[in-house]
Amino acid sequence: MPSKPVCIAQISDLHIKAPGTLAYGRVDTASALERCVTTLNELDPAPDFVVISGDLADTPTDEEYENLRHLLAPLKLPFAAVPGNHDSRELMRAALPLADYAFQYGPLNQRIEIDGLALLLLDSSVPGKPHGELDAQTLTWLDATLASAPERPALLFLHHPPFMTGIGHMDRQNLLNAGELVSIVERHPRVQLIATGHVHRATFTTFAGVPTTICPAPNHAVDLDLAELREPSFRVEPPAFHLHTWFPGADFGNVVTHHVPIGKFDGPHPFFGPDGKLL
Repeated sequence: MPSKPVCIAQISDLHIKAPGTLAYGRVDTASALERCVTTLNELDPAPDFVVISGDLADTPTDEEYENLRHLLAPLKLPFAAVPGNHDSRELMRAALPLADYAFQYGPLNQRIEIDGLALLLLDSSVPGKPHGELDAQTLTWLDATLASAPERPALLFLHHPPFMTGIGHMDRQNLLNAGELVSIVERHPRVQLIATGHVHRATFTTFAGVPTTICPAPNHAVDLDLAELREPSFRVEPPAFHLHTWFPGADFGNVVTHHVPIGKFDGPHPFFGPDGKLL
């Protein structure tokens, strides 16, 4: 069992367009990713790894993935990614050819080991569809991979949330076969976190008895419309990402998730003066 914490930064829903093009005619997703990369690079201590949980491109096209590669080039941290519903498996394979995918063709699943912690990246994309599904090949791979090292804690990453958020138009396109994921997770207590994207909002719940999150986006947020009063909409809210820190300990340790704002902010300022008294 490792003796030090492992820090995993999660960014999600980049929606990179061709250079000079705004998402929805309004959002500069390229500049948003540049600010996100700067914030990641300035974290001290630096995260051990970065996971990008889907929707790297927007349309998608080769030009968008080439722009993505250009924008990620300054990132000083190792990273891996899973596709979202806006991505193309084939174009993503070509854009990120060094990734250690579990299969030569089909879903872009990956297993990454970091200091005794396993990161399992699951491809929930359904080509040409907005909703998510873990296909039979992925479910079999996940079950076998979890069974192969039952003593090692694992974090699962995928694009589509396996739970309802209350935002109707997004819930209709979440992980539609979440029940099949439940049965696997319940068989493997090593799973300590399920981390997703897709909704562009920081969200926390439990799923199959495991802490489960949605990562916010660096660009725009899905409108928090819990009563379906408006047509599907987005807002430009403060950008952020998640920092998942796994602490070793009894059983499988524990994971703490921090919400990290993107950008420059005043501080840090001391609470106490030179005399040790609270200012």
